[in-house]
Amino acid sequence: MLYQTYQLQDDLFAPLRELARTVRSFAGADFWGMGTPAGRPLAAALEMISRFEITHVRPDFNIRAVRIGNRDVPVTVETALDLPFGQLLHFAKDIDAPQPRILVVAPLSGHFSTLLRGTVETLLRDHDVYITDWANARDVPVAAGRFGVEDYVDYLIRFFERIGPGSHVLAVCQPCVQTLAAVAVMSEDRHPATPRTMTLMAGPIDTRESPTEVNEFAVKKSLAWFEKSVIAQVPARYAGGGRRVYPGFLQLVAFMAMNMDRHRSAHRKLYDHLARGEAKEAEKIKTFYDEYFAVLDMTEEFYIETIDRIFQKAELATGAFTYKGRKVDPGLIRNTALLTVEGGRDDICSLGQTSAAHDLCRSLRPHLKRHHLQANVGHYGVFNGKRWEREIYPVVRNMILAME
Repeated sequence: MLYQTYQLQDDLFAPLRELARTVRSFAGADFWGMGTPAGRPLAAALEMISRFEITHVRPDFNIRAVRIGNRDVPVTVETALDLPFGQLLHFAKDIDAPQPRILVVAPLSGHFSTLLRGTVETLLRDHDVYITDWANARDVPVAAGRFGVEDYVDYLIRFFERIGPGSHVLAVCQPCVQTLAAVAVMSEDRHPATPRTMTLMAGPIDTRESPTEVNEFAVKKSLAWFEKSVIAQVPARYAGGGRRVYPGFLQLVAFMAMNMDRHRSAHRKLYDHLARGEAKEAEKIKTFYDEYFAVLDMTEEFYIETIDRIFQKAELATGAFTYKGRKVDPGLIRNTALLTVEGGRDDICSLGQTSAAHDLCRSLRPHLKRHHLQANVGHYGVFNGKRWEREIYPVVRNMILAME
């Protein structure tokens, strides 16, 4: 009933949102003086009501061009490989000189791949960029089967095969584990498409290191509790009707609860900007929350296996991780250079959890291993924003260039 209850509440509030939108669009700036300083608070209130919504469709990346050298180069998003639970997207550019190909592995943790828009936009200057675009599980028919942690690894290997030999990979947050596992498997098989470099950013390679509030919550509850309390069945109105999922709206609520005061403050600022007619300042906040409030559902098996195998058992770190019955050993990685990145103020994936990959990749020679600590950023700042663009990205770019 969890999903049905959420859907009922959303359906009940929908007419009020639509009314607020209609009044604003139909009335125009002159209605009730909403275009004047005295009327702007009313217009602001109507816009805040119209924005009270969680969406379930991936927003547009909205990357139309990138500056390369002294010209703006058009960017076109193409589907390189289409699978039931995710697509491989390619940001194609019409340029003469080839650039290093890199796969950005987006988290499957309740938000769409567009959460990494800033990451992609920066990488596009010097790289031929691909990204994993995970599907909303509520839109995947039950007939498509299951999708668990090992299926994620399988998808990554298929994506690497599609991109071809000589690529690079950058994983953000949760999929650092699956990325390291995929590269280990491909290295053992001497797969020709094994990436040349692997950048792991703020990921839970070993959650036993400096446990965060997120880690402790995952460990103190039993799997049976998670199955009973947060797993729900998709309503019949959707393509994935009947599939059991961890709803994206629950993950959103959990993330917001960790910094509720900050989110309240942001929305107060948004109202104030709108009421004062400060459109540019308001747009920055709206853009962020348009993305933040776009959520996707995860399959039950992926969510429960992630809790079990990554957070509770730390299987990769303890040597117990298997893929299709095979033991996964990162120690077999010999030629893929490793860069790990951590944020000093990360309250989701704390210090030591990502750098643990260096001990696991024991066969890599010292010149193929590097760790970067960005002391003044939190989790989001590791892969987006000014610190990422000005201080972290150059480290990533230089390692890739060194292995080209």
